[in-house]
Amino acid sequence: MTTLKTIHAPFKGDQVGSFLRPARLKEAREQKANGIISDEQLRKIEDEEITRLVEKQKEAGLKTITDGDFRRAWWHFDFLEGLEGVEGYQPEKGIQFKGVETKPYAVRVVNKVGFGDHPMLDHFRFLQELVGKEHTAKFTIPSPNMLLFRGEIDQTIYQTEEELVHDLTRAYRQAIQAFYDLGCRYLQLDDTSWAGFFSEEGLQKIQDRGQDPEKLRSLFVKAVNDSIRERPEDMVITMHICRGNYRSTYSASGSYDAVSEAIFGELHVDGLFLEYDDERSGGFEPLRFVNRDDLQLVLGLITTKTPELEDKERIKERIAEASEYVPLNQLCLSPQCGFASTEEGNDLTEEEQWAKIRHVMEIAEEVWGLDKSNKADE
Repeated sequence: MTTLKTIHAPFKGDQVGSFLRPARLKEAREQKANGIISDEQLRKIEDEEITRLVEKQKEAGLKTITDGDFRRAWWHFDFLEGLEGVEGYQPEKGIQFKGVETKPYAVRVVNKVGFGDHPMLDHFRFLQELVGKEHTAKFTIPSPNMLLFRGEIDQTIYQTEEELVHDLTRAYRQAIQAFYDLGCRYLQLDDTSWAGFFSEEGLQKIQDRGQDPEKLRSLFVKAVNDSIRERPEDMVITMHICRGNYRSTYSASGSYDAVSEAIFGELHVDGLFLEYDDERSGGFEPLRFVNRDDLQLVLGLITTKTPELEDKERIKERIAEASEYVPLNQLCLSPQCGFASTEEGNDLTEEEQWAKIRHVMEIAEEVWGLDKSNKADE
């Protein structure tokens, strides 16, 4: 059954969520880490920079407005360590990307997982107050799979992955309801775990960890679907499937083929943000497994890793190619990822970042026409 949503999300011209941190914000976060300024002083600067960011997004034509992850160091760890029973820690090594490694940081499960007074509820509340009625506040959190994929699990607390998934998905259901109660109608789950299935190298790493890829695939589907199964009917939940994004590089390559049936046919999300910015993403053939007419697919054809603007006509051609598998009215356009999945950000300037966003919006208007309203008309 198709449920009525109160917003048209994802929008025909949309965005993934994170933006380059302004120099003033980076300096303030460093000062806070060194004990030079207080939490309150940092919060004031974050508030001011997010306020500016919201206006810039509106000026660029976006209907979807985020806080740019300006209060976060990481796209995933900040949320996960805010869950009960999860803590951050510093391992010996960071996460390996192509030719570069992140600073060392990770999360681990140290007690039963739950959801309580999470700090990001206040983050959303502030964003919602800024956005106004003519735009839609989108909040992004990591998929529950990221704790399964990146978290260190204390085996004395959870003997099996299934036990952890039971508590983890209950916590996510509570989180989703809490965000909804604050007015959130557009929530995005960010997920890099699927990229492990995209190549032989990734599959080998799964097996080297002693995991069965097929069982893990099923577990990932279950974790997502169980987490969102009680979402209110007028709340849109999308997922961004990412291949890694750090300082303009990536951690995985390969097409969606190996898990296309799971991603396009089994997940119960309302929309999927898909990376299609270069050859490492494969072709559109896996879209043939889309089996719902209410599933929106957001094609990430505009890269956030380099400043050059893509040829408009070529982007339109690629949208047309995708429409051979899925009707055009189920397709949207966005950048392939955020501009700063971590506070370090990708290698482009803020003006180049905004040029990318304007490029997305111009192409979307030329292909689908202008989004005139957030409200549903069907």
